[in-house]
Amino acid sequence: MVNKNKLLVAAIAVCRLLVTVGLTLISPTEHLQLKAVRLSTDRVDLEEASMDFGRLGRRVEPSAVFHPSSAHDVAGLIKAATSSSGAGIPVSARGHGHSINGQSHTAEGVVVEMGRRGGSGPGPGPKVNVEKEYVDVWGGELWVDVLRSTLEYGLAPRSWTDYLYLTVGGTLSNAGISGQAFNYGPQISNVYELDVVTGKGELVTCSEEKNEELFHAVLGGLGQFGIITRARIALEPSPQRVRWIRVLYSNFTAFTMDQENLISLHDKPKGQKFDYVEGFVIVDEGLINNWRSSFFSPSNPVKISSISSANNEGVLYCLEITKNYFDSEIDSVDQEIDALLEKLDFIPASVFTTDLPYVDFLDRVHKAELKLRSKGLWEVPHPWLNLFVPKSRIADFDEGVFKGILGNKTSGPILIYPMNKHKWDERTSVVTPNEEVFYLVALLRSALENGEETQSLEYLTSQNQKILEFCKKAKIGIKQYLPHYTTELEWKDHFGDKWDHFYKMKMEFDPKKILATGQRIFKPSFEKDGVSYR
Repeated sequence: MVNKNKLLVAAIAVCRLLVTVGLTLISPTEHLQLKAVRLSTDRVDLEEASMDFGRLGRRVEPSAVFHPSSAHDVAGLIKAATSSSGAGIPVSARGHGHSINGQSHTAEGVVVEMGRRGGSGPGPGPKVNVEKEYVDVWGGELWVDVLRSTLEYGLAPRSWTDYLYLTVGGTLSNAGISGQAFNYGPQISNVYELDVVTGKGELVTCSEEKNEELFHAVLGGLGQFGIITRARIALEPSPQRVRWIRVLYSNFTAFTMDQENLISLHDKPKGQKFDYVEGFVIVDEGLINNWRSSFFSPSNPVKISSISSANNEGVLYCLEITKNYFDSEIDSVDQEIDALLEKLDFIPASVFTTDLPYVDFLDRVHKAELKLRSKGLWEVPHPWLNLFVPKSRIADFDEGVFKGILGNKTSGPILIYPMNKHKWDERTSVVTPNEEVFYLVALLRSALENGEETQSLEYLTSQNQKILEFCKKAKIGIKQYLPHYTTELEWKDHFGDKWDHFYKMKMEFDPKKILATGQRIFKPSFEKDGVSYR
């Protein structure tokens, strides 16, 4: 039998040759090699791998797309990619393609499709350990499928993202945050163990106790040190229902003080705290019912003018909180909620409540997504900007951005909520502001391309740049979440004191710098037609 690694090298070489010298024909023998090692040069596969949710730039097509059936397939591919002469062949993992700035793309390299397609795909399905309350999952598994599997045992992961149709490996490579992060930390704080294929093609099991440097580097590591093929995720007994509450504010100080007080209750008994704390900014009336939910409408219609005519700024703030409960706790839920709400300083008579199954709450964004897809409004450019803002400067950010740069119109939700830094492990690769409490500010805007200047891609991209320039000039001390930079100097500034260790880990686990080149962290390894590729 022909050595599998040699087949991989030959197949990858064919792909590179096709691009380099422009060959348009592949011999039958080469076709068999490509098929045998799960490498595809099919036009549909290449086009899909060249797109992401952001749809912001030109498409960057790989030379081939790899469809692994196991972690060993991934390891074989990377070994072949690094065994070639010179700099090696770039390899990028792609999950659900939900990156914004082409982070999962690679030019003249191979994209590894980690996700499942049509209910089938690589790796084993989720395996739940009921006694020890954890689940082992393939790195390309969608979080929604992890949830479905664990619910069969009355269990669920503790920390979430707002959108469940993301892959486990994808969110763990960034952090994975939502309104539960103040309580449990991000998703990377709820992982017991990982299987990782490094940039040297080694399949390594790592945890707090075993290969801990790789473990912490990979968590939040933006795919730079390895491809996550298995993750062991912490579970807890799953609540059955959720009381979902929204209250409105016209005063930003009252809004942030209430949020900060609520997240300070993280160590209190369950009955004395909320389970989820988020907020969002309403700069125009259309955002009171944004694509994240139809919470207020039609049964709870809200008009900004009817809430607060005294708000001369034209900006409102919505606090979004939930109380999880079991059916057996129904008698005590209202009492616990009332006690917590009494301590908040929201606009009187602006309490809006709904009750729904726990699964429906977690999957709320997907339902809105389906509505947008039906109208053709999901497949548009998404110039999203996600920032971590230190607590000490959040009021300055409000004045300069929400009430300043944004004016009174935007084209998507603007999230704002605080988190506790001590719930984040500083040994991971994620960078956060140097304060105990910091805020996520997520401007989740869409370029609808309907002729309105304020919604064009160019306008929103320019506005994002103005926000970043304002933060830099005012020395707000922000850190980008899901960061995007184009030079190594900018990345060094982003990582700050962590850069030297980050670089050391890169040289240890991916010395040829072939992984996740779409992140643009390290210098380009090659050029073609005068264009640098990473």
